[in-house]
Amino acid sequence: MDMIDIIRTKRDGAALSTAQIDWVIDAYTHDRVGEEQMAALAMAVFLRGMERREIVDWTNAMIDSGSRMGWTLGKGTVDKHSTGGVGDKITLPLGPLVAAHGVAVPQLSGRGLGHTGGTLDKLEAVPGWRADLSTPEMQDILRGPGAFVAAAGADLAPADRKLYALRDVTGTVDSIPLIASSIMSKKIAEGTDALVLDVKVGSGAFMRELADARELARTMVELGEDAGVRSCALLTDMSTPLGRTVGNALEVREAVEVLAGGGPADVVELTLALAREMLTLAGVDADPADALRDGRAMDTWRAMVTAQGGDPDAPLPQARHTRDVLAERDGYVTGLDALEVGTASWRLGAGRSRKEDPVQAGAGIEIHAPLGARVTRGQRLLTLHTDTPERFDRALEVLAPVIGDTPPTPRTLIHGKID
Repeated sequence: MDMIDIIRTKRDGAALSTAQIDWVIDAYTHDRVGEEQMAALAMAVFLRGMERREIVDWTNAMIDSGSRMGWTLGKGTVDKHSTGGVGDKITLPLGPLVAAHGVAVPQLSGRGLGHTGGTLDKLEAVPGWRADLSTPEMQDILRGPGAFVAAAGADLAPADRKLYALRDVTGTVDSIPLIASSIMSKKIAEGTDALVLDVKVGSGAFMRELADARELARTMVELGEDAGVRSCALLTDMSTPLGRTVGNALEVREAVEVLAGGGPADVVELTLALAREMLTLAGVDADPADALRDGRAMDTWRAMVTAQGGDPDAPLPQARHTRDVLAERDGYVTGLDALEVGTASWRLGAGRSRKEDPVQAGAGIEIHAPLGARVTRGQRLLTLHTDTPERFDRALEVLAPVIGDTPPTPRTLIHGKID
């Protein structure tokens, strides 16, 4: 194979053959293709797209670059994956909620980068909790509490890990074929029986337009079904933050409120909607709301956290400094942009610019007046949290809540389903 010919083929809009794709992914994984050549191919894919057969081949090649996991549990497994957003702490209450119904929920997750938060970063705010689990530990937790959240091992789709880092620095992240194959290669290799996808759409998501989000969802569901993984997707709003908190420990606190039967209405609504889809795919006929009311989900959460070394009773970290953002006039909150809030939280220390950067467990933003709220002049809209107060000014540069005279159109949280 000749990498230059492969780049030219895709650059000129033609489809790559299965053999070409297999060779490229293998050669890149084993350092026989240079970063600059793979960057050129990624940009060609970004600009020219891929046919369905190419996406399937690309996904399979990335799976085959590493090992596949498998579960011997005597019960079915179902996972959920979100394409990422701002204030998206749904994984935290969702895993134990579904596991409380006797379904195993293996969740291999990642860390945040830029304005989107990472589930591992959130959970690492719990004192003692650890993300690195061996396969036997994962098996034991699935047999016991029934759910875990862990970091993916180095041998799970290693081609994707390498390619994702390249895409992040070459402006080729927002490509439907590359996003779909990246997500699904890891989820298929994870060995789950069923998968529910939460595909975000809006300013704080990779997909800002509903048509693009629908195409991404359909592509991923088809990849899952082709691989024998029962799959469906919900299209959900990410134009404004989800819930009332953005930041690691702040979001854990809110997730625990949901498990205790409270929490913001939108977080509860989406948690229950995704839980119903997961239980349906697992063949369980039950109302997940019952497990929030009767405490079973909270019991499972506590057992899950404990099994990963965490202390569910320990106080969560708090930032050393706070600053309030006040309403400048009476009216309604008509604009609270997800990207702005996510970027501000990142600048406060809740996120990272590079994968090796540390994060502040207590940094982030509390939302006192969400989209649509009626406010009066001088009322608190937001509270900013950080350990390093010199970050406040940079965070405030991007925050611009809009106060209007009339309430905005009510938010549509779930835009549709793909199955």
